[in-house]
Amino acid sequence: MAKESTLDKQRIKAMKEGRDKKAHEHFVQYAPVWLVAEEPLLNRDTLYFNVVFQHPQYGWVNRHYAYDVVTDVLYHKGQQSIDEETALDIQTKDPYIKAAGFNSVQAYGG
Repeated sequence: MAKESTLDKQRIKAMKEGRDKKAHEHFVQYAPVWLVAEEPLLNRDTLYFNVVFQHPQYGWVNRHYAYDVVTDVLYHKGQQSIDEETALDIQTKDPYIKAAGFNSVQAYGG
């Protein structure tokens, strides 16, 4: 694997900052939310990532997203259900987005 240049590191940092702002707007309704994977593709100006949270209709899910840096758009790329044991293991780590309180009634279900 090629070593990242300083410019690449700065681009990745900017990608994550843009993603974090956009993701917070969407995921705060599901908080707490855990970031479990991320992969920047500099040649596509896209940051792929996965988050895990308890959805009010589907239970525990692992959702895959793509954040397009150029258009500042978050694309939902699918989801998988996860079992309670996996969810408990993930919950031992600090959440990506913390919950002020759990309110599944306010989640819009999307």
